[in-house]
Amino acid sequence: MAFHLQPDFLHNDLVKLVPLQESDFEKLFAIGSNPKVWEQHPNPNRFKLEDFTNYFKGAIESKGAFIVLDAKTNEAVGCSRFYNYDENENSILIGYTFVATKFWGSGYNRSMKKLMLDYAFQFVDRVYFHIGAFNLRSQKAIEKIGAVNVGEFEVEYYGETSKLNFAYAIDKNDYKL
Repeated sequence: MAFHLQPDFLHNDLVKLVPLQESDFEKLFAIGSNPKVWEQHPNPNRFKLEDFTNYFKGAIESKGAFIVLDAKTNEAVGCSRFYNYDENENSILIGYTFVATKFWGSGYNRSMKKLMLDYAFQFVDRVYFHIGAFNLRSQKAIEKIGAVNVGEFEVEYYGETSKLNFAYAIDKNDYKL
């Protein structure tokens, strides 16, 4: 069974992850246009139409992105994606994640990550996350689900200049979410 970056549908009682479509732009920009969402991100200007459009274009082109919806209301919660599958290392990255401020601290990010990790660990032995060096909120959230900091390096986000990021990892054998 091969790793597919964009399975048709991942869901649980709280969220559902649906492959991102061009028609999802307005729903995601409505929540991504809040500057607070990006204030600790390496590109704090993603709330601006031009920067968000670039982010969205990269998400569509990745063929691994999902719109995250509330399982009960279908309200847009955010976006995340799988990328950089490495067959030799048997690893994948999860990232480019954002969640509407309305859903912060309420289990939505954790629930989304659990779905993605449960799926990924059917195929890979290690999952990485790139998190901006100054994004303390995301660093704490990823540590709460068992990821450990394994280094730092420059990451060049789609259509943007490179920025300092920390790499976090969870190994299949250590996964307990």
